[in-house]
Amino acid sequence: MTSAMIQWSEGEQICSARWHSENGIAPHKKIQIADDTLTADIAYRLACEGTAMLYKGDFQNARQLLQALVRRIDKPSKKSTRADRVVKEKTKSPLDIFNLHRLAQSQRARILGMVLIRINADHSISLRRAPDVAKACFEAYGEQAEPYVISLRELLGVISAHEWRKKGVSVLVRDDEEIRIHPHYGVFSPVRGEYIELVLKAPLPTTLQKNSTAFDIGTGTGVLAVVLAIRGIEKITATDQDDRAIACAKENIKRLGLSSQIAILKTNLFPAEKAALIVCNPPWLPARPSSSLEHAVYDPESQMLRGFLGKLKDHLLPGGEGWLILSDLAEHLGLRSREELLSWIEDAGLKVIAHLDTKPQHQKVFDKTDALYTARSKEVTSLWRLAIK
Repeated sequence: MTSAMIQWSEGEQICSARWHSENGIAPHKKIQIADDTLTADIAYRLACEGTAMLYKGDFQNARQLLQALVRRIDKPSKKSTRADRVVKEKTKSPLDIFNLHRLAQSQRARILGMVLIRINADHSISLRRAPDVAKACFEAYGEQAEPYVISLRELLGVISAHEWRKKGVSVLVRDDEEIRIHPHYGVFSPVRGEYIELVLKAPLPTTLQKNSTAFDIGTGTGVLAVVLAIRGIEKITATDQDDRAIACAKENIKRLGLSSQIAILKTNLFPAEKAALIVCNPPWLPARPSSSLEHAVYDPESQMLRGFLGKLKDHLLPGGEGWLILSDLAEHLGLRSREELLSWIEDAGLKVIAHLDTKPQHQKVFDKTDALYTARSKEVTSLWRLAIK
């Protein structure tokens, strides 16, 4: 996250405000005032040249301008036919395709981040037809003492996150009651239900009958801690080191009336104690996140995964199990091999009791236009049941 001052000229006057970027983008050096007379073609050229546009016109027109930029970025090049791209992709390794995809996503985000909006200290927007975003921005950024500038693209993400937080995500139905989790801005939403099903179906270790304790490592929204509570585990400690995740998990657990069953602890990985069952759903791809919002997806050099495996046996009670929930997408992308994963398990003094597998059903698995479709179509999500050797 970047927070510094940003400056621009309005006529002969030099104006400034605090710059905020969740992607860690530095304050723009070249800023031009934009209004409803700005055409999409000129805006696209300015953005590609590195000039940001602070919008002063109608808010809905600013949204339409951003959508026009999206269409220009995503439009296939006239020099490249679909057949040409297929041939080129066949000559590249999965890792090359992944790296090129990440580069393209980064360039896309840079261009789309060039449309800026000034927001008042009370989180209101002084533009025609601007929506009331005060609650959404307060949830994401907290109280502010002065106006600030963010990209319109980030603001739309904040608004979308607010809507998800209001309505929640249905994760399971129990006794005709729908259990919903309400994700906060910056906390990964449990929209991929296949890993929740694995935690619901996996056989519980028998040692829980003597000591009904569990840890949920890297809890995020708290969804897996909730699932463990529903399965009847009496005492659960859910950990995370992100303040947004801690606040989100606490709110969800309180809303579901599980505060006496689930304790939230801010710490890196494990509590000091031991448990009969320890569950972890780490980020699945060993790559560097480009923003604070990507930490739930990307785990640089598999730091969290290896940290969990390396210390797991020190926190398991006799007869206990560690459940590692992990997709093999990284293997299909050439980011990590199955042999590496198994060697880390072996080196940690652990053994694999079994693993439960399922095929993901999210939209990108079936989208043949997705750059990573070949890898995604082979993806399997697994729950690895681990025990001390």
